[in-house]
Amino acid sequence: MIFLRILFILLDTAILLAIPGACLFIGASGFSVVAVTVAVPLLFVPFTALNVFPGIYRLRSLRPTVLAGGADLLTAFLLGFYAETAFGIYRAAAGLFRPEADVPYIILALITCFIYLWNGVIRVIVTSTRLGVVLKVLAAVFCMIPVVHIPFLLVLIISANGECAYEARYIAHEKELAASRVCATKYPILLVHGVFFRDSSVLNYWGRVPAALTRCGAVIRYGNQQSALSVRESAAELAERIEDVVKELGCEKVNIIAHSKGGLDARYAVSRLGSDKYVASLTTINTPHRGCIFVESIYNKFSAEARERMAKMYNAAARRVGDTEPDFLAAVADLRESACSALNAETPDSPDVYYQSIGTSAKYAYNGRFPLNVSLPFVRRTDGENDGLVSLASMAWGADFRVFRVNGRRGITHADMIDLNRENIPDFNVRSFYIDLVSDLRLKGF
Repeated sequence: MIFLRILFILLDTAILLAIPGACLFIGASGFSVVAVTVAVPLLFVPFTALNVFPGIYRLRSLRPTVLAGGADLLTAFLLGFYAETAFGIYRAAAGLFRPEADVPYIILALITCFIYLWNGVIRVIVTSTRLGVVLKVLAAVFCMIPVVHIPFLLVLIISANGECAYEARYIAHEKELAASRVCATKYPILLVHGVFFRDSSVLNYWGRVPAALTRCGAVIRYGNQQSALSVRESAAELAERIEDVVKELGCEKVNIIAHSKGGLDARYAVSRLGSDKYVASLTTINTPHRGCIFVESIYNKFSAEARERMAKMYNAAARRVGDTEPDFLAAVADLRESACSALNAETPDSPDVYYQSIGTSAKYAYNGRFPLNVSLPFVRRTDGENDGLVSLASMAWGADFRVFRVNGRRGITHADMIDLNRENIPDFNVRSFYIDLVSDLRLKGF
């Protein structure tokens, strides 16, 4: 693969050099203007093709493929631009400069290099998850300044290639796991989303996770509850959905994996609505089992009128995307510490269901994504160590509570656990995490 990429980069560079080079050769050889107008446009055909499909690095999803192509274009730009610059200096120093030939050459060289440069920069800036906003802005600002742009473009190229290599290694590892069907559990997996989101075929709440689990043998279904309801109302929808899945698939039970408030919804359905006879296991991910002091504090600071205004705006927007009877205030109120304390007293664990929970925490605000990077320090003041929304202490529930941390300064946020940003975090691959989680359920007989 590396050899093929090098060949493609050299081809990119050759085409970049060929267009102005052909113009210079034709002009210097005394060919007619007609020859120039025929030959040069012909070279723009492969030039255009390579700008649309740069490189031969084809990964499973679109983002890393576009990212790899951007890195290839920037590499070809650096090689081609400085080769043309050196050639131009040589012609001037050797007294070979001829305006009728060299001026069109310079113009075409600048145009083709400009296209390669901005195509590559835009591809990398838009698709890279590793590069920070500051570096992306600096690269965009300085990329047009010769020599000065070299370190910035090299950082873009190195970072993009690193991301793509990471993805390639993961794909190879996943293929081995898929061949063994490590996620082929006895009972299907029901993924239950958290508050203020809906299950959608357009933008999957769980990011790249469901596809990875499916490739490894899992049967996946979704909770499909509305985005904002009280725990009791969401649980009622979820209980109905569980029965529907059992009937659809002809299975006895399901394994529930629930994120955030979805874990509270699932617990209520299991404990109070009779879903325990259809649920083999319940795994909660970053669920506020003991509520959020931060939410309670914010809730109490707003007047009743202000809360109603916010609810009205949210509910109106939620109806447009499919909710039938959204209730913003009920959903938020049930996330308060006092509400969760009351809920826990009402929902004892079912002896027929295996309960386990997962928790993570973020470390520094500037390492996360908006808005969790903003909320993290505020939540820390009231709730302690947290993932940007939920305290680590609130996440523990069931027979087994596992905390996942990473080395360095990054941390793992509430959004990272559902692959919201489709980001590969150093030391934590969210797809591998869920594959291991479901594989473990399989080994436990679920």
